[in-house]
Amino acid sequence: MDVSLEERVERVLELLDAMDIDGLGATLAEDAQSVDEITRGWTRGRAAIEAYFADLKDSVSDVHSRMSDPREAVWGDVGLITFVLEQTYTLDDERQEISAPTSILFRREADDWKIALIHTVPLPKSE
Repeated sequence: MDVSLEERVERVLELLDAMDIDGLGATLAEDAQSVDEITRGWTRGRAAIEAYFADLKDSVSDVHSRMSDPREAVWGDVGLITFVLEQTYTLDDERQEISAPTSILFRREADDWKIALIHTVPLPKSE
């Protein structure tokens, strides 16, 4: 049975919440790229993304991630899922809460899907 992209993202979020760096790294393509609210820039390549997550282990804790409004599409060996990431975490002893439209692009490699791009952009809270 093939696992949907939504189920794969749910697993990635579980790994992120657990700060399982090895598990997260296994989901990435070698040439993966990412951008998020903490780096505020691009992180390019699996090794660089793994190093970024490893650095986060020392400053981020109590991570809780939830996906809402997922939509997925697959075109041959490319798959895209868009969703809103609802996340709370503690960064350097300060509680953070984000709502971030997110896109994850997957590429089929052999018989598995690997993440090629993670693009998450938190929106400011409404006043």
